[in-house]
Amino acid sequence: MKNPTPGLFDFLPDSPDEIICGVDEAGRGPLAGPVYAAAVILDVSRPIEGLRDSKKLTEAKRDMLAPLIKANALAWAIAEASEEEIDKLNILQASMLAMRRAVEALSTVPTLALIDGNRCPVMKIQSIAVIGGDDKVDAISAASILAKTARDAALVMLHAQYPQYCFDQHKGYGTALHLERLREHGASPVHRRSFAPVRAVLEEFALRAGRTA
Repeated sequence: MKNPTPGLFDFLPDSPDEIICGVDEAGRGPLAGPVYAAAVILDVSRPIEGLRDSKKLTEAKRDMLAPLIKANALAWAIAEASEEEIDKLNILQASMLAMRRAVEALSTVPTLALIDGNRCPVMKIQSIAVIGGDDKVDAISAASILAKTARDAALVMLHAQYPQYCFDQHKGYGTALHLERLREHGASPVHRRSFAPVRAVLEEFALRAGRTA
């Protein structure tokens, strides 16, 4: 496959047999919900205009690009690691797990994975960490968009189950509104208990229960 960014990654194999996927995650920082990851193998003969880091795009732009990526990519996959896995493993290892799951779910097996960030998950194929890759490599940018839109949609669905937390507005991030609702209602089953603000609320509610027992 052609070097995705000429000059920037001259060390990459420049072989027609090389199949490169971009990988990124979404949702490491929120206090609730799974962490998502996506892997994308782009088709160089079907370029997609407007790819860049999903955090720099409007929600409407991401929602427009996501179906274009799915329609034009050679292969794509989305995976997640649950709140329980986050609490058991820690958020970094859960993110690595979600990224590995996404790569392994691709319908076309890649020979190289370009991972956004400074760490790579343990995988059977070669992987290279690319700091700032979601704004440098189109395949990583595409993965960033798919991971972000999938996670946002999942949090909207969680809002239907737990409307008191307003997940549709903050997508699980620790905004003033979310923290206010968390302190008012306590932690839901989808909150990450290993995260300090959630842990503090759990302890506070346990103290309240002890006082009234």
